[in-house]
Amino acid sequence: MEFLKENAQAFYQNALDLLTKGSYRLAAFSAEQALQLTLKYLLAKRMGDYPKTHALRRLFLIAGAECPALEHLFMENLALVGDMEGAYLGARYYPVDYLREEVEEMMAFLKRVMEAVEGCL
Repeated sequence: MEFLKENAQAFYQNALDLLTKGSYRLAAFSAEQALQLTLKYLLAKRMGDYPKTHALRRLFLIAGAECPALEHLFMENLALVGDMEGAYLGARYYPVDYLREEVEEMMAFLKRVMEAVEGCL
């Protein structure tokens, strides 16, 4: 399941690169992908598998039971998680625009989640 972690890290780096280039829509999408894969990595390591869903809220609810720090981060950032979940569809199918500051907030949250997951493993 290490491929999940590797892919999450690659999406994280891609999001940083896209943010630097001013491509905020795709940076938000890459941040969402990194977050999704990070949560799935934790679940795969802890439970041997992960839910086949793209819903970040559902993944957080399940992962929070395995890692209380994630439950805390999720509950403190419900609106942000919703925004990131929206980036999954919005960046691909709709002309959604993001501000640099919004994507920076997503990236800061993503980094905290990645650190929390490492702390729980």
